Amino acid sequence: MQWVKVLGGLVGASALLGLGIILGHFAIPKGADAPAPGVSVSQDLDLEILETVMKQLDASKIRENLRELSREPHLASSPRDEALAQLLLQRWRDPESGLDAAEAPTYEVLLSFPSRERPNRVAVVGPTGTILFSCRQSEQNLTGEQGGPDVVPPYAAYAPPGTPQGALVRLREGAEQDMTSPLLSPKHSLIPLPQAINAAKHGVAGVLVYTDPADINDGHSSASQTFPNSWRLPPSGVERGSYYEYFGDPLTPYLPANPSSFRLNPDTVPGFPPIPTQPIGFEDAKILLCNLQGTLAPAAWQGALGCDYKLGPGFRPDGDFPADSQVNVSVHNRLELRNSSNVLGIIRGAVEPDRYVLYGNHRDSWVHGAVDPSSGTAVLLELSRVLGTLLKKGTWRPRRSIVFASWGAEEFGLIGSTEFTEEFFSKLQERTVAYINVDISVFANATLRAQGTPPVQSVIFSAAKQIPAPGLDGLSIYDNWIRYFNRSSTAYGLVPSLGSLGAGSDYAPFIHFLGISSMDIAYTYDRSKTSARIYPTYHTAFDTFGYVDKFVDPGFSSHQAVARTAGSVLLRLSDSLFLPLNVSDYGETLRNFLQAAQRDLGVLLEQHSISLGPLVTAVEKFEGAAAALGQHVSALQKDTPDPLQVRMLNDQLMLLERTFLNPRAFPDERYYSHVLWAPRTGSVATFPGLANACSRAMNTSLGSAAWAEVQRQLSILVVALEGAAATLRPVADL
Repeated sequence: MQWVKVLGGLVGASALLGLGIILGHFAIPKGADAPAPGVSVSQDLDLEILETVMKQLDASKIRENLRELSREPHLASSPRDEALAQLLLQRWRDPESGLDAAEAPTYEVLLSFPSRERPNRVAVVGPTGTILFSCRQSEQNLTGEQGGPDVVPPYAAYAPPGTPQGALVRLREGAEQDMTSPLLSPKHSLIPLPQAINAAKHGVAGVLVYTDPADINDGHSSASQTFPNSWRLPPSGVERGSYYEYFGDPLTPYLPANPSSFRLNPDTVPGFPPIPTQPIGFEDAKILLCNLQGTLAPAAWQGALGCDYKLGPGFRPDGDFPADSQVNVSVHNRLELRNSSNVLGIIRGAVEPDRYVLYGNHRDSWVHGAVDPSSGTAVLLELSRVLGTLLKKGTWRPRRSIVFASWGAEEFGLIGSTEFTEEFFSKLQERTVAYINVDISVFANATLRAQGTPPVQSVIFSAAKQIPAPGLDGLSIYDNWIRYFNRSSTAYGLVPSLGSLGAGSDYAPFIHFLGISSMDIAYTYDRSKTSARIYPTYHTAFDTFGYVDKFVDPGFSSHQAVARTAGSVLLRLSDSLFLPLNVSDYGETLRNFLQAAQRDLGVLLEQHSISLGPLVTAVEKFEGAAAALGQHVSALQKDTPDPLQVRMLNDQLMLLERTFLNPRAFPDERYYSHVLWAPRTGSVATFPGLANACSRAMNTSLGSAAWAEVQRQLSILVVALEGAAATLRPVADL
């Protein structure tokens, strides 16, 4: 995920550049398809076991886990990254607290690194070629941890090499309107990410990216106001990141990156920035921005660097540099095939070993990565320790199988998790109950923040209601959560807000590609007290254990709260006789999407003879089927149901999410096939395919291909919703 501002572009004629998931292989012994002798097929969630787990999750052990995990930088595929993979294997194979099995499958994937021999550089060059100013090539060594040989210099992964030079122009995230404004259209400019493609069409040569203190530090920018004196980003801090447009290994889309898999030509792989790109700190950005000449930038583009931001091109004559000075960007990144490991730990289910509950987080970081991702891995290790200890003592075994996963190379584009879903696509789709993601477990220590698909809302709420909020006597995590993030529900009244899932972490391939009910759980900050879009040292060399220990979560009570919440959700999904997935909660989402379409698109669609009637009917069918299934669940819970009845009903709950997949719905969006949660470019908060198609068709003529696509998207939705309703109806009712 990239939250960045584009500083500017270089222009000039000479500068234009062009389980068998692993489970199937080793985790389930022969003869384990049937429940073990003495195991009850009606095994249900044991509340005493749940309470035991909650009590045994230890904040001090999470703290020690984090200290070890973040002790050294562990960039994907580095020796330290692989050493941490071995650490997880050791923990999960421990005779007293380990799991049933653990493995570390490896994929050969394409990664991107800066050259150590030729470091990337940004410099202001005078008319005679003299270097007048150079941006930092590394962050200031404030705590003795930013200057080690394993600290990767700031760079934009997958940005191509090149040395463009030209006049500086101020842009903002490379929007199309930037390219066509009167000022910029004759000069051209440059942009990263998907916008870079658009910028390159307009003659863009290269791009600089920085994070403004207005977006990350609440406007504070001096050294005395930033780390190590507070949690704010120091002026030299630079946010590293991947600039690959898609996710998964770039050379093997839809195929696992195994030795036998077909690979694309690295020189023609789509999704890489077409122009050199380099991030810099706001300390250096200030020197460049505050010397720009030209028209005053719009108010929305202004920041907190202590000057008026102008658009350029070029430097003002009364500034620090001669007016005809140019900016040179030298990028020497290289692509390399590297081995990257996932680590999988398995607890075999006692009754339904062929049903999996997955709990995962990535292992790799840009530098020390104490918050991202080690806070999540520290929680994962403590939860697996507690469950492993109960397992080894013989006091507990889950009803369903649990798979703990430490994904490799997430920072480069969700690579490890995506390769896993590609390799075991069919088995995971057939057997996975849900995926729990805990990546950054603690952004800050104010409140819980959860994202997920609607059916997981109820199980997260149930867990949060039973766990005390840290530091708040008498309040549960749920009570505290609802104070910070809430919404009005037609079914329940005031409830906490459950965010939707985008593509910012390893849940993405599970929900968008496989259609598996997914969630992401974390603790975060009080939005009323900060405008920071994320914790300030994100992806920098200042994201260290000391930063977490002193500023983010002293005492680690919020880490413990996340461990308890995620652990409770995990046990409820793995041990409950009836899966705690409330499919009726999807009805509220569908109804809200429908009402938005009727309100904001209805008149426009009528003008083109397109009726929302079939969609209205489909939503009503879903609501009716979901309500009937809920009543059926309630009736069975009051009785002593036949195990096959339970199994059939649970399969309906598990498979509902799959019914919203249509691999042909978004042919231009790699891996996105969920018709409710795909990227939405249209302005109407409704079904993404419909919103996007209407946005593209808005200014086209009656009967155009664009309006035909609107009708196609509407049909896709209707078929998906009718299929979902059919899945929820009694299994014998075709």
